[in-house]
Amino acid sequence: MTALLPLVDAPRPTREERLALLNAARLYVCTTARTATGDLEEFLDAAYAGGVDIIQLRDKDLEARAEIEALEILAAVARRHGKLFSVNDRADVAALVGADVFHIGQGDLTTAQARRLLGDDVIIGRSTHSIAQAAEADADTALDYFCVGPVWETPTKPGRAAIGTGPLRAVAASGTSRPWFAIGGIDEGPRLDEVVEAGSPRIVVVRAVTEALDPAGAAASLRARLR
Repeated sequence: MTALLPLVDAPRPTREERLALLNAARLYVCTTARTATGDLEEFLDAAYAGGVDIIQLRDKDLEARAEIEALEILAAVARRHGKLFSVNDRADVAALVGADVFHIGQGDLTTAQARRLLGDDVIIGRSTHSIAQAAEADADTALDYFCVGPVWETPTKPGRAAIGTGPLRAVAASGTSRPWFAIGGIDEGPRLDEVVEAGSPRIVVVRAVTEALDPAGAAASLRARLR
């Protein structure tokens, strides 16, 4: 089906181009709209320049109109760098901004429902929190990628129990060809080494880049250590 025309007036990558970027992706960052610091565009430019492959706007404090305005900035910066940008949870907002990536949780839309609303070109990913959920996501042929975590407890997901590196090892051992990311409490210290050793080729981070004094340098350091 054909998705709604986006508000962002810029050429959109084809599905094939998006999939190629997804397959090559190693570093995925989630950020708020950075309203307190007022430096969203500067941060996005620095993060992408440092080696971030996908950036998702995840800000539960934003009303829809403010979220769309922030996503228009994210879309423009992503296009400037030839990278992907992601919308979290809200399919209506994803359709309006012409999102490259739409990410959903376990209790959100099904993949089929998201496809009906957004069309076939968008990349769809899902969060998983156990070996069983990861296996289910891997078996969903309409899904493009999935995340596994939180590996460690993180303040960005209060109350969500950590699952450790065991599920990462299980997914790595499964031989899946679908792109997947480890998420949750990962930093550029020993935790990153543990995730890589467990077999995860890709990671999602928040504070390791969003709270860095030098976002470009932090992104470059993380990216360099991912296989």
